[in-house]
Amino acid sequence: MMLSNDEEIMTEIQSLARGLRILEILAGSPRAVSVTELAEQLSLDKGSASRLVSTLANYGYAEKDPVSRRFSLGPQVVSLSRSLLARLPLREVAKPFLRELMERTGECAHAGILAQGKVLYIDQVEPPASLRVNAEVGSLAPLHCTALGKVLLAFCRGLLPTTLERFTERTLTTPEALRRNLETVRLRGFAVDDEEFDLGVRCVAAPVFDYRDKVVGSIGISGPVTRITPVKLSEYAELVVKIADELSQKMRFSIRRF
Repeated sequence: MMLSNDEEIMTEIQSLARGLRILEILAGSPRAVSVTELAEQLSLDKGSASRLVSTLANYGYAEKDPVSRRFSLGPQVVSLSRSLLARLPLREVAKPFLRELMERTGECAHAGILAQGKVLYIDQVEPPASLRVNAEVGSLAPLHCTALGKVLLAFCRGLLPTTLERFTERTLTTPEALRRNLETVRLRGFAVDDEEFDLGVRCVAAPVFDYRDKVVGSIGISGPVTRITPVKLSEYAELVVKIADELSQKMRFSIRRF
């Protein structure tokens, strides 16, 4: 039976949507994913799931382990993400401000934006210290338990995440506790991650605004609790807010160029 043009278009759209969903599954999984797992998550038979992910692999968007026969994201995705990151106004403008944060604190400085209901790390400047905390540029992290993420939740005033996953015993896992914390973030102008995402790691971040006074991202620092003590945290919070304010002023003048 021949398909009509409209039916062919709908079939292609459905395949595209499923292919994009596979990329989301691969991106969100901490390990490589099997065809069986993809089929279950897509509610497809294994043959259809295999053809879809194999097509992505043929174009470099997925990669198959020859031993485990499991799939992970391919190099073409990295290439696309680098192209996207390179065109982000905040990333271009923020670099010297991140460098100043790193130089004045000796800790890793990050910049992040809201993406897919998470915080996307768009840039970082690492310190020379042998013991340092960094996050891979292009990676995603939860909003509710990271300093960068809580800043975005507090100042973008969107809906809270539907799931508040526990990562450590300090993670805020109830909407009430998170709302109280976000109100404190708005009052103080900065957010703290006190071993809420990773044990032994303390972070502080502040918002960055554009010429419309709209939050376009957040910047902050992360380091081991042995160096970022409670006293240092208070000192660094003031510095992060100050540099975030300076970056916001720069963004207000620079954003019109993009």
